[in-house]
Amino acid sequence: MTERRSAPDAASQSHATRLQSDLNLGVIGNSVVAALIDRHANIVWHCVPRMDGDPVLCRLLEPKFEDDGVMSVELRGMVESKQRYIDNTAVLTTELTDAQGGCIRIIDFAPRFKQYDRMYRPAMLMRRIEPVAGAPVIRIRVRPLFDYGSLQASRTLGSNHIRFTAPGAAIRLTTDAPIAFVDSESEFVLTHPVTLILGPDESFTASVQHISREFLERTIEYWVEDWVRYLSVPFEYQDAVIRAAITLKLCSCEETGAIVAALTTSIPEAANTPRTWDYRYCWMRDAYFVVQALNRLGATKTMEDFLRYITTVVAQHPGEELQPVYGIVPGSSMEERTITSLRGYRGMGPVRVGNAAFAQRQNDTYGSIVLAAAQMFFDHRLPHRGDAALFRQLEGLGEKAAALALVPDAGLWEFRGRERVHTHSAAMCWAACRRLAKIAGVLGLEDRGAYWREHADRIRKAILEQAWNPHRNSFVESFGGQDLDASLLLLQEIGFVAADDPRFIGTLDAITQELRRGNHLMRYVAPDDFGQPHTAFTICTFWYIDALAACGRRDEARAIFETLLASRNHLGMLSEDIDPRDGTLWGNFPQTYSMVGLIVCAMRLSKSWEESFWRGS
Repeated sequence: MTERRSAPDAASQSHATRLQSDLNLGVIGNSVVAALIDRHANIVWHCVPRMDGDPVLCRLLEPKFEDDGVMSVELRGMVESKQRYIDNTAVLTTELTDAQGGCIRIIDFAPRFKQYDRMYRPAMLMRRIEPVAGAPVIRIRVRPLFDYGSLQASRTLGSNHIRFTAPGAAIRLTTDAPIAFVDSESEFVLTHPVTLILGPDESFTASVQHISREFLERTIEYWVEDWVRYLSVPFEYQDAVIRAAITLKLCSCEETGAIVAALTTSIPEAANTPRTWDYRYCWMRDAYFVVQALNRLGATKTMEDFLRYITTVVAQHPGEELQPVYGIVPGSSMEERTITSLRGYRGMGPVRVGNAAFAQRQNDTYGSIVLAAAQMFFDHRLPHRGDAALFRQLEGLGEKAAALALVPDAGLWEFRGRERVHTHSAAMCWAACRRLAKIAGVLGLEDRGAYWREHADRIRKAILEQAWNPHRNSFVESFGGQDLDASLLLLQEIGFVAADDPRFIGTLDAITQELRRGNHLMRYVAPDDFGQPHTAFTICTFWYIDALAACGRRDEARAIFETLLASRNHLGMLSEDIDPRDGTLWGNFPQTYSMVGLIVCAMRLSKSWEESFWRGS
């Protein structure tokens, strides 16, 4: 993708110039750390030592030290930028061109490859800056902040590194660029490639240039040969699906098995709204959807890692109700607080750290976990399939689902001001019991199968009696209610009703009438704790597309799907929300929910390989 702008004058070249503050961002990472990079190669978001840690690069949320919190490369007289991923990788390249035709290429990545029979994924970012044409004059700026933008870093220079420190914190920039130029942020002519490595305060024992070349080659090889190559992609929409799958992988933390909902905190759901939340944590619900999508592509390792995470969570809280969300390290604090040292995205605070949803009751959590684990018992490819021990663990969660299915909760939309018996939560508890019955059948445990079918039948009967509104000819969002929400579209996805069931068709028609805005779908329109929503929740539009296709309305589904594909940013990313009026992306970024929806719908809508390729049509 190419962006052009007029040549800046000397004043606009100042670093005090506001950096881009939109969601035209790329993502790099290695399933330990990640970073967001704008179209001019400014790294504007990067947390250490993990994705939920301190954002030492936090320019995205406008720190009070407004020139800091960024890692940038400025090209004097820059007039054009081009940005793309190296095919089938998480390696991002940005080319900047000046008015005289001078050009540099910036290659950003986080190392990830196999070494010594294990995955090597250090908590570091690597940046190579290469001259491409002419005599480009550049300036390198590295200005981390600590404690959520409240502390400027002290600098200590070495022969080929700069240590950035604050009380209790330290990171190191190692480079073969001239240290004097980097430290003073002076311009110099780029005559040969240079490397910047930002990571832990540790020294390197080999040449920086050699390390960067080797790590780049091995990282590219990993993504191309070891990961993407084995994805079971649809015939159509391959590039979009591959990019979405890589993005989901970057939002997983392999060390613990957690999957974060997004890499950011506090990107507002709409302009000037207090709906600003920290999504850098593992929601059971979101993780289930990620596992489901990657399983469809054949990438089952994320499911296995997530089950390891769940086992740890359950072991830490035996017999207790589960939280809907946990930290990347289970047991870490989730207390929500407001940060005043960051003004927020486009100055729209508040900026929050932690998420009070951890204290809510969200009963669909149990169904999410059981459904995420179910494939372990049916997939013969897996080296370690589900057994009686895992089934007993899941039964403990099933007992909670059976007990809480008809108990009021905050629901999947995490209402902070009320509780109801939400249809989606009850249906997911039903799904948990139903899946456990099927797993029991695979294991030959007929008595347990009958036990779980009895629970499933009881819950199903209550939903059909209390969540169906004959006056609206539709299921409704809570028992005895009148309102609709988009989660009702999942009733056919989880098998509660068939797509051709008149009750589901009536629900789909009612949702179309009430929640559709052009080619986007609102999650609900009834006022909540913060008033009436103004942006469409992107995953809901994908649910709508999937429901249309399931009901045989494929042409309509494809048309809306194409609209959503066009709504992605220049690198194929989606955030949480879209303003249906102008297509602007809002909400935390990149949103795993949204990337999941893209994969699921592409798999549903694509022509088969057989009809498209082997038959030549």
